[in-house]
Amino acid sequence: MNKKIIHLEKITKNYKVGTQVVRALRSVSVDIYKGEYVAIMGASGSGKSTLMNIIGCLDTPTGGTYILNEKDVSRLSDNDLAEIRNAEIGFVFQVFNLLPRSSALENVMLPMVYAGVKKHDRKNRATNTLTDVGLDDRMDHKPSELSGGQRQRVAIARALVNNPSILLADEPTGNLDSVISEEIMKLFAEIHRKGNTLVMVTHEHDIAKHAHRIITLKDGEVESDELNPNPVY
Repeated sequence: MNKKIIHLEKITKNYKVGTQVVRALRSVSVDIYKGEYVAIMGASGSGKSTLMNIIGCLDTPTGGTYILNEKDVSRLSDNDLAEIRNAEIGFVFQVFNLLPRSSALENVMLPMVYAGVKKHDRKNRATNTLTDVGLDDRMDHKPSELSGGQRQRVAIARALVNNPSILLADEPTGNLDSVISEEIMKLFAEIHRKGNTLVMVTHEHDIAKHAHRIITLKDGEVESDELNPNPVY
């Protein structure tokens, strides 16, 4: 069996809203292994965004244990979480979060600055990663000169460039039309075939069907966790 990348055990997350306590996650236990392609689904209020924030080390649980790549990250400080995020997780968001005045190449090089990669290596790795996502002829273009699909490809290249343990995608096709969405999902399939671990958060059944395993949340609990026998692509 492949190595366990994510181990979530009895994860809870509570928020205070005025005098009330909202239980966003209620004893969620999930394991994700190296090379898996997992979709996390659920309606608004199901807890999927809260779970994504915890998996992505953007937030810490109220209770329970989160082991990421054999490290217990359940109670780390904000600074320690930032280091873990940069080393272990590549993020792809619905909004592309690209620097508007920087070229595609410069946007992809940015995470390597924080990781302490030498400038020459940064350029080489960013060039190779942009080529891998089909943007070898758009490296010098700024985001405003790119289509929505091309901007998302830049964001995916930026997420991959540090060779993260996990590629975490939050509604990655939410701002794209159906044709471009299919192109991006084909790219995710290629990335998965190369051995990357993908965790995708979505509320769209058509998008979730691309994953090989689908976890559905309801009212802060795991309602179902099933293998997808016929993933698209």
